[in-house]
Amino acid sequence: MLLGQEKQYRKLFLAGVVNGIGDRFSSVAVLAMLLQLTGSGFAVGITLAIRLIPFVIFGPIGGRLADRFPRKLILIATDLIRIIFALTFLLVDSKEDLWIVYVSSFLLAAGEAIYAPARKSAIPLLVKKEQLMKVNSLEQVLIGIVLIGGAFSGGIVAFIFGPHITFWFNALSFLGAAAVISTIAFPEHKQDTDGKLLEKESPWFVFKKVISLSVPVQILLICEVLIAFMNGIDNILISVYAVNEYHLGDVGVGLFYGGLGIGLVLSYSVANRLRKNFLVTGLLCLMLEGTFLLLLSWTHFVVFAFLLFCGVAFMSGIGNASFDTVLMKEIPEEHHGTMFGLLATIGNTILGISMFLAGFALHYLLPRSLGLIGGAAYILIAIFLLASISTKAYRKRRISQKDMTSV
Repeated sequence: MLLGQEKQYRKLFLAGVVNGIGDRFSSVAVLAMLLQLTGSGFAVGITLAIRLIPFVIFGPIGGRLADRFPRKLILIATDLIRIIFALTFLLVDSKEDLWIVYVSSFLLAAGEAIYAPARKSAIPLLVKKEQLMKVNSLEQVLIGIVLIGGAFSGGIVAFIFGPHITFWFNALSFLGAAAVISTIAFPEHKQDTDGKLLEKESPWFVFKKVISLSVPVQILLICEVLIAFMNGIDNILISVYAVNEYHLGDVGVGLFYGGLGIGLVLSYSVANRLRKNFLVTGLLCLMLEGTFLLLLSWTHFVVFAFLLFCGVAFMSGIGNASFDTVLMKEIPEEHHGTMFGLLATIGNTILGISMFLAGFALHYLLPRSLGLIGGAAYILIAIFLLASISTKAYRKRRISQKDMTSV
């Protein structure tokens, strides 16, 4: 078992599970509390938007910090600082206290924006290069466990014990994650011999430099932008399908998120066996993901919808693991933090815009029509990028054949 072989990554994985489930518990409770206090979804929408804004500001900063300072220090510090803001939700009792929710949500998301690139860029340092695909597929399992254990169970815990217990749980999860990370033996932080040069290079200069040197990274940048735009539609439609189409209420939302979690966990059974052609595999999975979304927009049976959500996440898990592996191999190690931070910034910014536009579009389109458009877009994106790869490969072969003929 990979987690048995890679002991340092096992600790990072465990910290991610503890941290993620606690955060999900709290998120579900916060949104439920807002609905109880205001009776309106407006406050919920503001909170969701606030959680995306910090990635625009702190994503590049977090990536830069990850390349210049010990990642272990960054991970522990952000976990410990977030304990304070996780507990501030306990002070909310009325509408007049909503500002606490907004400020704390912003600061917790800012911590995540700094934490995420440091954690992701730490993975290639803790595992063998040949294990990257397996580890990235395990990262999808981690997300699945968090969805099942956090989003699905969080609502039940908040309903039975009240939201306050989830806020304490979230604070303790940050403390527990920091304690686990403190035991990880990270490689000694390297001080760059060209430190002065790196200081002069802005994050966006590094971004343009890395992008220009790698065709796979260029393709994945396009993919990141387009997929993030489509993901906004998916995020909105999960709740809309559950509540308005299948009339299952919050139970349906939890059920469908649970299906996504199951699909991500199951994706490991295939993703960890892949050894090559990661980019093409990821794009084929994107095409199949779009196919499942198309079918989801047509079905009226809850069981089929649940299975299709599992299938969507299954393909997404394999594709994400493939794409992450390509990025970790193609991007120079000294720029991992900066690049992952900027990619997260781009992705979350577009996701926020997409969610806003998707919500606006639902005033004019039926949910299933919007789902049909989203699914078709996934398929077209995959076909376009696969055609681009095939064209580049064909031209490369023609050039090499001409060179051999001329010799």
